[in-house]
Formats: sequence, structure tokens, C-alpha cells
Amino acid sequence: MDWPAWRDEFPTFRRKTYLNTCSLAPLSNRVRAAQERFLDEWEDLGAAAWYEMWMDALDALRRKVARVLHAAPEEIAVAPSVSVALSAVASSLDYGSRPRVVLSEMDFPTLAYQWAVKPGVDQVWVSSEDRVSVPPERFEAAADRLTSVLATSHVYYTSGAIQDIARIGRAARRVGALSVIDAYQATGQVPTDVHEAGIDVLVTGGLKWLLGGTGIAFLYVRRGLIPSLRPTIAGWFGNARMFSFDPKAFAFHDSARRFELGTTANAAVYAASAGLDIVLEIGVERIRDRTTELVTDLVDRLEEARFDVRTPREPGQRAGIVMVAAKEPAKVVEFLGKRGTIVDYRHDRVRISPYFYNTPEDNAFVVEALEAERSRR
Repeated sequence: MDWPAWRDEFPTFRRKTYLNTCSLAPLSNRVRAAQERFLDEWEDLGAAAWYEMWMDALDALRRKVARVLHAAPEEIAVAPSVSVALSAVASSLDYGSRPRVVLSEMDFPTLAYQWAVKPGVDQVWVSSEDRVSVPPERFEAAADRLTSVLATSHVYYTSGAIQDIARIGRAARRVGALSVIDAYQATGQVPTDVHEAGIDVLVTGGLKWLLGGTGIAFLYVRRGLIPSLRPTIAGWFGNARMFSFDPKAFAFHDSARRFELGTTANAAVYAASAGLDIVLEIGVERIRDRTTELVTDLVDRLEEARFDVRTPREPGQRAGIVMVAAKEPAKVVEFLGKRGTIVDYRHDRVRISPYFYNTPEDNAFVVEALEAERSRR
């Protein structure tokens, strides 16, 4: 694989040392070109573009997401955010006889907020002693016959630890609960086969490892589960007969499209599709190998420089996120930013995320910058 050629696809690297894909992927030439194409179609065709191009573009996007997840296209829905996708699924459940939702304190807050506002839902929390990972047996122990949902992340945003989602799926099935996986920090960089993993629902989005920018998310719902889930929030895109424009008649799609709501933001659709083209062209397995090499190199450099790394020790257990403990992480990020090195922070940690377009030289540069920041204190 000619990695330098792929790096050239992202103009950001001409000016910055960018190691922040886990927050927002850098803009690629292809995504910019896709945005221009959408604008040209809008200008040239106006509303006619819906019928001539944009509905087909939506179908193509669902197929690409399905390929990345090893799902079927009819199991994929498009949403403007993970929050909206989760809301559609969560509104489909009856919590009367199963009021418990099992969650981890390590997950991104969106996952928990969904059920925090639902009357009668009891949130059951699974803890992490090391603030790096959550042993799957804790989910297994927490799930019981009162559990409606077992929800967690594929990759934890505060450590880069990879969760065994197949084991989560089995734990949920054993008690008759729904397994819901937040894969925003995984899809694109960690190979995922939703059928093989046996999970029920997965949410993810375009702005990180899928390279597609903001304003779009994706929902996978297992095909056999779809007919039994009837969301209580709805829009015209979720109507199987949407173009009948009949306000008195609503029929759920047979596919995951029943979870879609309103009119899509087609600029985001085009951007996401272009980003997915890059991921699919390279291949997630190749991306995983490349990212593993870069993360291993970065962790080795950080440990040699005596930084406190809060990321799993085993390469197979960590994704493309490396966390470094810091007393004032916001100030560290600001210091590095002034030196042209873009990283981020969460809680008490600086967050660095190499991806396939990064290099060992980028790693060396960020470690040198961290050492320079440390030496000034």
C-alpha cells in the first residue's frame, strides 16, 4: 500500500501534524469534490435532483455502510446524528416489564442520556476500575430478566480499548435483552461483522474514522428484529409510501428505513459517501494493520519518554486512540496546537489518534512536543 499517496489526499498534512481523527477526520480532496458535485447538482437541477440523483445517492450510501459492517443494505438506516438514531430505536421498546438498561460509565454520554430522560427506566451502571476498559463479565453479571437493553461501546472514547461486542451480544440474548453497540470510535478502523458478532443494533457515524464529516450517522438493526420494532417517533422518510403524501396513512418500511425520520442533509450524504469510498478502497483490514503499527510505535515512544499511557497494553486490545495522563490536558492541547500539532483531550488525558495517513515521523513530532511542554513546567 502506497501510504504516502493516501496522505497526499489530505491537504491538512501540508500545514499540520494532525493526530485527531477520533474527534474529526481531516478533509480529503475526494470529500471536497463530492461537496462541489452536490452543489452543482443543486444549482443545475433544483428539486428535480431528488428524483434524478439524490434518492439513488442515499441508496448507494446505505449499501456502502452495509459493506463496511458486513450487513445487508436493508438493515441500514441514515440519520442526522447518533442521538436521533438511538432515539428511534429506544422509542420502539416497552419498558413496563423490562425497566432496566445496563450501561458502562466508560461510554460516551449520548448512550446514557437516551435512557436518562425516559420515565420508569432504571439505569444499571457497570464500573471500570482502571478507567481503561470494562471486563465483559461485568455486563454479563448485570444483565437479568428485567433488562431490556445492554448498551456499550465497541471502542471506548477515553482509552481506545476495544470491547468484545460478540460477548456483549451473547450476554443480551441470554436474558432476552437487546444489545446496542455505539461503534462511532470503531467503524472504519476496527473490522466489524455485525452478523458474526450477533448484535442487534449498532450506531455509528461519518465524522471520525469514516472520513465523511459532520451531520450524518448510520443505524444497523438486525433483519429479524426489524418487524418487531415500531418506533413512536416518525417522519415521512420512515413511511413505506412516502411519495403518496397522504397524512392519514402511515405504514412502516419493512427495512431499517422505518427508523429514518425527516429529509436528509444531502451535502452530508455526498461527503459521507466519498469518505466511505476511501475506506472501502483501502480496506478495513489493511487500515487496522496500519493503525496497529502506528499506535504501537507511538506507545513505545511515549513510554520511552516516561509518559503515563492510559491505553491497553496488548496491541490487539487497543484501537487508534492513545491516551496520555496530564494534570492540565487542555493547556497541553493548546500548547501543541500552537506548534502545529493537533490533538485533543478528554477528562484528565491528552488524546492522540493516529490513522492510516499518519507516519512514525508524526509520532516522533508529537512526543517531542509533549516533552517540550513538560519541560516548561
